[in-house]
Amino acid sequence: MNVTSTSSNELDKPRSNCAIVGAYGNREAAKLVYLSLYALQHRGQESSGIVSSDGEHLHRHAGMGLVTNVFADAKLFERLPGKIAIGHNRYSTTGSTMLQNAQPFLTHFKHGAMAVSHNGNFTNARTLRRQLEDQGSIFQTTSDTELILHLMAKSQAGDIVGRLKDTFNQLKGAYSLVILTRNKLIAVRDPRGWRPLNLGRKRHTWLVASETCAFDLLDAKYVREIEPGEIVVLDQHGIASDRLDEKAARAACIFEFVYFSRPDSKIFEENVDRARRRLGKNLANEHPAQADMVIGVPDSSNTAALGYARNSGIKYEIGLIRNHYIGRTFIHPDQSVRDLNVRVKFNPVKGVLNGRRVVVVEDSIVRGTTLRNLVRLLRRAGAKEIHVRISSPPIVSPCYYGMDFPTKDELIAAHKSVAQIKDYLEVDSLEYLSLEGLLKSVPHEKGGYCTACFNGQYPLIPEDLMDKFAMDDKNGQFDVIVRRAKKQNQNGLVKITRKPATKQTG
Repeated sequence: MNVTSTSSNELDKPRSNCAIVGAYGNREAAKLVYLSLYALQHRGQESSGIVSSDGEHLHRHAGMGLVTNVFADAKLFERLPGKIAIGHNRYSTTGSTMLQNAQPFLTHFKHGAMAVSHNGNFTNARTLRRQLEDQGSIFQTTSDTELILHLMAKSQAGDIVGRLKDTFNQLKGAYSLVILTRNKLIAVRDPRGWRPLNLGRKRHTWLVASETCAFDLLDAKYVREIEPGEIVVLDQHGIASDRLDEKAARAACIFEFVYFSRPDSKIFEENVDRARRRLGKNLANEHPAQADMVIGVPDSSNTAALGYARNSGIKYEIGLIRNHYIGRTFIHPDQSVRDLNVRVKFNPVKGVLNGRRVVVVEDSIVRGTTLRNLVRLLRRAGAKEIHVRISSPPIVSPCYYGMDFPTKDELIAAHKSVAQIKDYLEVDSLEYLSLEGLLKSVPHEKGGYCTACFNGQYPLIPEDLMDKFAMDDKNGQFDVIVRRAKKQNQNGLVKITRKPATKQTG
C-alpha cells in the first residue's frame, strides 16, 4: 500500500492564503474565535491557533492540521480564558510548514505581551530580516510575520499605534492583521487593501474576520470593511480608528472574487456570490457554446456556472460530485488506478453526462493537470462533447502578495496559447473570460484591483527575492534559492542581492 498526499491534486489550483479572526468583549472569546476559524477553514489547512487574554496574561494554543483536529479536546478552552482572543488558519506563502511557523505568534517584550495573526506577504521581508540579524536579532521562525514583532519591539514610539506606524513605515507588501495585547484588540490593513478584513458585532461583542461568513456562523452582524490603511483599536474605551502613514491607490486582490473567498461571504463591500454570477454571465456573453447542459467544477465554480447557464439559456446540471471528506493523505493500492488523485476527489454523474454536450465552467487553470484528468473522467462517463469555459483570464504571472502561485515556468498559460492548452486538455473547445469581462463583474466604487497574475502589472515591485522558502536559508544555501527564484524573475521584477548567509538559531 502507498500513502499519497491529497495536496498533489490540489496543486492545479492557486493555494489559499490565511484566515485571521478576533473577538473582543465576550467571556467565551476563544470559543467564538474557534467557530470563526472553522467557518474560514478554506483559507488555510496547514495549522491553526488561538491566543486569548484574561486581562493580565496571554494564553496560546496552536497545532498542525485542521481546526477540528487542533482543538479536538474541549478542555483546551479552559486554558484559553478571557474576553479577548485572536486566531489564525495558515496556508504558508512564506516559510515552511512546521509548528514553529503556526500562528498567532506570541511574544513578550518591554511593552508587555503581544500576539499577532497575519494574512499576506511582505515584499521586503528578506532584506529587513538580514538587517535585523546583523544587528543581533534572533528569529524563532522562518515566517515573514515575525518581522512585525521585532520591528515593534525596536520602536521608540510611546503607544502601540505609534509602534505600528513605525513598523509599517518599514515593512511593505500585503497585510491584514489582528493584534492582541493584554487589554486591546487591534486590526490593521495595508494601504492597498490587498486582502479582505471585516468588522462585525454581536450585541456587546466586537468581531474581526477575513470573511463575513465567520459572522454568519456566530449570528453576528456585518458592520463594515476595515478600510485600506486603517488601524482599528478596540479596548475599554470603545472603538477608535487611525491611519497608517503610507498612502497608496487601492489594489484589492480580484482573485478573492474568482476563487478564494466563500460565495456566501461579503468582501470588499460586495457579495461574492453576486460577483461570481456576473463572472459567469459575462463569460456566456463572450463565449457562448452549443451544448445540452452546463456543469461547474465543485465547489468554487458552481456559482459562475449558474450565471453562465442562466445567461446562455442552457440547462444547469450537477454533473460532478465532490468528496468533501478526504484527509490530507489517503492510502491507495500498489496496483495503479488511473487518475486516482482526481477520482478520490470527484466522481462524475454518468446518468446525467452520457451522450450529452457539456459546458464545464471552471474558475481558473494553473498547471492544467487536474483539469485534464477531470476531462478524461467526463469522457469515460459518456460526455459526447466537452466545452471548457474559464471564469477568469489566463494566469500568466506569479503572485507576490499572499497567494502561493507556482513560478512562471509552471503556469501553463505563460508559455502556451489558448489553442495549445485546449489540445493539452483534450477538449472540444476552450475559452477564457477576458480581463475586461472580469473587471466588469466587480464593483469599482471603492477603487481598483490587483490583476498582476493576469497581466504582470504589479502595483508594488518586490524589493527582494520572492520565494516561499527564502527565509529557510539556515545553512547558507542562498545559491539554491537564487536558482529557484530565477525561474520567477522572468520580467526583471525581482532584485536578487548576494549577501553572506547568517545562521539562524531557534
